[in-house]
Amino acid sequence: MKTRYGARLTRVALLSTTLAIAVALLSACASTPLSPPTASLTEAKEAIDRAEESEARQYAGRELEEAKHKLEQAERAISGAEGQQDMVEAARLAREARVAADLASARTEAAKAEEVNRQMARGAEALTEEMRRTGEQQ
Repeated sequence: MKTRYGARLTRVALLSTTLAIAVALLSACASTPLSPPTASLTEAKEAIDRAEESEARQYAGRELEEAKHKLEQAERAISGAEGQQDMVEAARLAREARVAADLASARTEAAKAEEVNRQMARGAEALTEEMRRTGEQQ
């Protein structure tokens, strides 16, 4: 009977100790603020720079402005950060800025490709017309 009671007491003590350690670890994690999401901010800034270099202002100005706005919001969230939630919000905004900048770049490239296609079609029409005229003269 004594060994059964001792084993039960040991299990309860072990469970209590494990629970106390888990609570201590969780509270330590909750009180430690995250560091600023510098990698996400850098990626967003680089994506915005690439979009600007590809003339996104001309072809996808709205998306480029959205990217810049999200980046500004992320930077404000970091400067006024009071805890972990603010850093998580800043990281989310930085990722959204990068995505918006990537979208601006993609739309810009698509618009440029469409413009090239139109020019090629006009050139093909001109050649076809020239061939028709040349054929009629002979």
